[in-house]
Amino acid sequence: MTKIYTRTGDAGETSLVGGSRVAKNSSRVEAYGTVDEANSCVGHARAALGTAAGDDVRLESILDFVQHRLFDCSSLLATPAEVRAARTAGPSIRAEDITRLESWIDELTAAAGEVDHFILPAGCEVACRLHIARTVVRRAERRVIDLASEAPGEVDPAVRKFVNRLSDLLFTMARYANHAYGAGDVFWDPRTP
Repeated sequence: MTKIYTRTGDAGETSLVGGSRVAKNSSRVEAYGTVDEANSCVGHARAALGTAAGDDVRLESILDFVQHRLFDCSSLLATPAEVRAARTAGPSIRAEDITRLESWIDELTAAAGEVDHFILPAGCEVACRLHIARTVVRRAERRVIDLASEAPGEVDPAVRKFVNRLSDLLFTMARYANHAYGAGDVFWDPRTP
């Protein structure tokens, strides 16, 4: 690609992997576009991390993994099922990727402590950015489910599982960040005016 602009989308359509074209507001484009938005939010959270503390290095390595897998999710969502089936290689979300998220959730929960109250998306800057990423990931999950409902067989089930588990990880990471930076969880008090 020599130029970033192609002018091929000026009429409101875009190309999928494999060359077929769809409307830019189709369920498929909404799904992979919202995953891309979530990936940008994860990158924004990464940018708030420092460089020296061990906690930052740990969170950095997790978020690096997450961003790469989210890019894989976007690619898979932008690829029609028949094109994916014809490939012998390419992006994938594997069972071990989901297991990895679960192990991080368990590890970070053990460090931050169990929770038995509703938590507000607040605290230190890193935690707040992780909460924003979490909410965008939840929206992405809804868009992925919309696509799966509209076009059965078009969404790799591993993508659905990964995105679902990722929002849990980001919630846990936000709690861990508040713990690591000394901010602590901010609990919801329904009686607060």
